[in-house]
Amino acid sequence: MSTPQTLTIYTPSGVLPTSAGLKLAVKRLKACGFEVQVDETALAKHQRFGGSDEQRLAAIHRVAAAAPSVALASRGGYGLTRLLDAIDWPLLAKSVEQGTRWVGYSDLTALQMGMLAHTKTPSWCGPHAVDDFGRETLDEITPDCFMEAMSGELEAVGFKTETGFDGLSAQGVLWGGNLTVLCSLLGTPHWPKVKGGILFLEDVNEHPYRVERMLLQLHQAGVLQAQKAVLIGRISDYKPSPLDRGYTVKAMLAHLRSICSTPVVTGLPFGHVPTKVTMPFGRKVQLVIEGRDAFVGW
Repeated sequence: MSTPQTLTIYTPSGVLPTSAGLKLAVKRLKACGFEVQVDETALAKHQRFGGSDEQRLAAIHRVAAAAPSVALASRGGYGLTRLLDAIDWPLLAKSVEQGTRWVGYSDLTALQMGMLAHTKTPSWCGPHAVDDFGRETLDEITPDCFMEAMSGELEAVGFKTETGFDGLSAQGVLWGGNLTVLCSLLGTPHWPKVKGGILFLEDVNEHPYRVERMLLQLHQAGVLQAQKAVLIGRISDYKPSPLDRGYTVKAMLAHLRSICSTPVVTGLPFGHVPTKVTMPFGRKVQLVIEGRDAFVGW
């Protein structure tokens, strides 16, 4: 980066148990060339949250008012849903107009969905400060992709998918995120009504049958049929059951495809895993598949 970008780390959801991961994240992000600021309540603790609801809401508004180049959540967890009715959405939209890129995944899905629903404001799906830059071993792809996206150099991400989608081409608004968080917003004012979009989904600690139940909810609500394509990221860290008897993620997706005509494409490197790409949320993208090579460009 030619000009150092300002980056603020804040904690809008779950508590940071110690400061060690935050210190390491700050060190690594500074080494990447960012001018790093840590919000004053980033290490606050209240029950399982990174501070009380009032503290975390104030942190979001404080970051938005300062309008840094990058607003990077320290981690996900749970807590943003409690704040959605009180967030000053126009303030966040103004920060984006001033150049702020709000970045996150997992529980940040709630914030990203709300921004798109209330003000049609885009954000970025990508790593967290502590969960990614603060982990003991940092994957090479994750920071490189993040830095290129934040500098405006990244224009596409690519990945390998299954056979059967060669020649697929679709254009639409990229949106989605964590499946559990996403489904919790269906029917609320914080749900963006996206038609003809490209929906991406991931989840963690959810057995395939729970994932199927949520996907069927989206299907039965008409959400999946309204999209050009569905991209499946990582469904990770669930425990198989002796009762599964061959019921796997693959089997679950096969059932979904049998009842839903929207293409369901797997392989997106995104989710609760060390390697994750950074992608725009709420912006129009182009999905192109050649053979097993899939590309999402913007």
